[in-house]
Amino acid sequence: MFTRKLGRSGIEVSAVGFGCWPIGGDILEFGKPVGWGTVDDEASIRAVQRAIDLGVTFFDTAEVYGRSEDILGRAFEGRREKVVIATKFGRQYDRERHDIGANEVTPTAMRRSLEGSLRRLKTDYIDLYQLHAWDCPAEEALTVREELEKVVIEGKIRAYGWSTDRIENARLFEAGEHCTAIQQSLNLFDGNEELLRLCEERDLASINRAPLAMGLLTGKYNQGTTLSTEDVRGAGHAWVRFFPDGMPNREMLRRIAAVREVLTSGGRTMAQGALAWLWGRSPNTIPIPGFKGTAQAEDNARAMEFGALTSEQMEQISEILQGEDAAETKGQASSK
Repeated sequence: MFTRKLGRSGIEVSAVGFGCWPIGGDILEFGKPVGWGTVDDEASIRAVQRAIDLGVTFFDTAEVYGRSEDILGRAFEGRREKVVIATKFGRQYDRERHDIGANEVTPTAMRRSLEGSLRRLKTDYIDLYQLHAWDCPAEEALTVREELEKVVIEGKIRAYGWSTDRIENARLFEAGEHCTAIQQSLNLFDGNEELLRLCEERDLASINRAPLAMGLLTGKYNQGTTLSTEDVRGAGHAWVRFFPDGMPNREMLRRIAAVREVLTSGGRTMAQGALAWLWGRSPNTIPIPGFKGTAQAEDNARAMEFGALTSEQMEQISEILQGEDAAETKGQASSK
């Protein structure tokens, strides 16, 4: 099985993890949709268990991902020893309305969230517990980091990390003895290279959210696609740059077409090629694509059968994208 180390913790995980935001159902953030639409909980459980059968051991969720933790708790019954669970804390959350609120980064709030996650996931420990705040004052982060060290000693978590794309946050947390991972946005179009280098230098796992650019890199979408306003990608969030106004980013579609042949070489699907690119990018990367249903679960899990792209393929993609960038710059200059 294709595996990777979860940073300095030494915990071995499958090279692809599963991001469990989409199976949480309808979710709001300050009253605005941030879920992925209606889901069938029983179908989600079947998909999770199928993924485990295919060798996936790493599952990433969060307190604020709707019903996700509850679904995983059911799916993992009798299988806890086969999986490595990552979940997150740090936001206020109305569980009745499934509405995410402001940051809440305090030791008391962290411990309250942890007890809830342990209960929903039906386990007595979390393998990786991550701060789920884009940013917060350094003093708050340091205080909660010290409390996380105490929780490790108590045996309720094995390691911790921060889901952030800010390098200063990562540096602050990685100084903690049991910090082992930084979760960052990383894919063929997007990512903080400095943050990835820090992970490599400090022996941290780079857990990659949006590894498929919120589905754009699956190759399923075209210029005629318009997503529902109940879908996070169609709800009008400024930060969803892969689907502006609920439609696929046209420039990114053009780039996908340019690299499609390389990504799908050897019989890979587009999604499998995008995951293979991330593995080829760094030995520290662990992509966590989302999924809804068994077909997506199987496609993502079977990416491990192909492994990483070769250095030659990585260079070929780099050259293609550089050429696309040059053509775009030339086009912009000529239109002025």
